[in-house]
Amino acid sequence: MPLYECVFIARQDISASQMEGLVKQFSDIVEANEGRIAKSEMWGLRNLAYRIKKNRKGHYALLNIEAPAATVHEMERNMRINEDVLRYLTVRVEELEEGPSAVLQSRHSRDDRGGRGGRGGRDRDRGGDRDRGGDRGGDRDRGGDRGGDRGGDRESRRRDQDSGGRRESRASASAGEATEKETQS
Repeated sequence: MPLYECVFIARQDISASQMEGLVKQFSDIVEANEGRIAKSEMWGLRNLAYRIKKNRKGHYALLNIEAPAATVHEMERNMRINEDVLRYLTVRVEELEEGPSAVLQSRHSRDDRGGRGGRGGRDRDRGGDRDRGGDRGGDRDRGGDRGGDRGGDRESRRRDQDSGGRRESRASASAGEATEKETQS
């Protein structure tokens, strides 16, 4: 019989017992249609990478399934109908993974590390006697542009603008004289 792994995400506002009920419901569908659930895991409430139907978190579950394709299609049809299921993904695999999945293994390895103790002195009070880089006063030049004019001398720019304006008016005046001479001839 073909082997499948199915991961589905349920809404964040259902309880853990409701999530267990969903896993049981989908397991019953598989078993009623000549299949069997080799393993089921509850990964718990996890953050989503992006919002799905206004949810930022979701309850994750994994089902390892040994069943014909028609059974998996029926289970997926029920997942589409169920309003609590946000997303699901079923993948056919060559063999089912024994033991806990990678998600549960990483969670357990984090638990083994312990709390925040033993950070080599970095866990002490932040006030300490360490110099953190000086005052926050305004007398220090932080570099960069803080708005205002974008470099250069204001006076020289004003002179350039003023003279440019006069040059433009002189140029337009001489062009106007040229057009008058052409009309007279």
